[in-house]
Amino acid sequence: MIRDQETLNILLDSIRRFVREQLVPHEQHVADTDEIPPALVAQMRELGLFGLSIPEEYGGLGLTMEEEVLAAFEIARTSPAFRSLFGTNNGIGSQGILIDGTEAQKNAWLPRMASGEIIGSFALTEPGYGSDAGSLTTSAVRDGDDYIINGTKRYITNAPEAGVFTVMARTEADRKGASGVSAFIVERDTPGLSLGKTDKKMGQRGAHTSDVIFENCRVPATSIIGGTPGMGFKTAMKVLDKGRLHISAVCIGVAERMLEDALRYAMERQQFGQPIAEFQLVQAMLADSKTEIYAARSMVLDAARRRDNNEDITTEASCCKLFASEMCGRVADRSVQIHGGAGYVSDYAAERFYRDVRLFRIYEGTSQIQQLVIARHMIKAAESR
Repeated sequence: MIRDQETLNILLDSIRRFVREQLVPHEQHVADTDEIPPALVAQMRELGLFGLSIPEEYGGLGLTMEEEVLAAFEIARTSPAFRSLFGTNNGIGSQGILIDGTEAQKNAWLPRMASGEIIGSFALTEPGYGSDAGSLTTSAVRDGDDYIINGTKRYITNAPEAGVFTVMARTEADRKGASGVSAFIVERDTPGLSLGKTDKKMGQRGAHTSDVIFENCRVPATSIIGGTPGMGFKTAMKVLDKGRLHISAVCIGVAERMLEDALRYAMERQQFGQPIAEFQLVQAMLADSKTEIYAARSMVLDAARRRDNNEDITTEASCCKLFASEMCGRVADRSVQIHGGAGYVSDYAAERFYRDVRLFRIYEGTSQIQQLVIARHMIKAAESR
């Protein structure tokens, strides 16, 4: 759903220029230093990127899902590390509070997230439980008007920068599976909360993850999102539906950038007296990439419009995440192949993107989890007929 095309065009043009003029020139610096310059972060705040999907009444831009994926297409045409910093505020960092939080919780946190004053983070994955989120072991035991949280969360995006965490913990020890899980809002400086060392990753330097450790971390019972225990897993699933569409859009934006770079290189690189773009087997790789990107873009826009129409898009979101992330990996592989030896060295962005995009098939649910979600919903729908 696009509410005002002219206003949206102005926003998209501003993002496009910011990416081209500010972010792309700093890609190598971020890769070399593993840090995003503070001046760029300040510009992200000024553009409103930390609050793209947070409603206007809380200080954000309140983009619809369709508008958000169009913005993501543009934002993602550079190193994924830049988007990761503010992306969690628009997705898993804030959406649990927005979707299921009390009005007091929304007023306390969403304006500060939208402005970029604080960064939100989503703490679900554990050392022993990633895809099997319903089996998490982080506990939250009631003690008077408080809960005491103990456990460790792993690979938590933006944990080193976060000012607030949405933490999934088991409040009902005697209830197995997802029904005993609650979602808590936990401030960074809460006693008992500490961070592990920042992870050294294959790619996406500048985007940081680490363990988040809870040792007798005491939080008020009012910090449960929505105020009702046992609803955390349902909140997480709602958040992930939206997050999967957003990541799918990011995969498309990055793939478009990689294809653009590969096409430019193919038109400039000479072999046997002509540009390699004239070779039919190179053209096949370019054509396959263009076709798959177009297919993924069409899928994501359709699912976004369905979500804006309040349709249940759990299956469609997983279809998008599965196809777009796998597509992005194939485009990255072809980009390196088209660059030849140059694609294997860091002088060209193809090498860096090849490593960066590998993560897309893992987080927000692996490709294999998306396959299970899709198939199970198909079977459930067939049984209900």
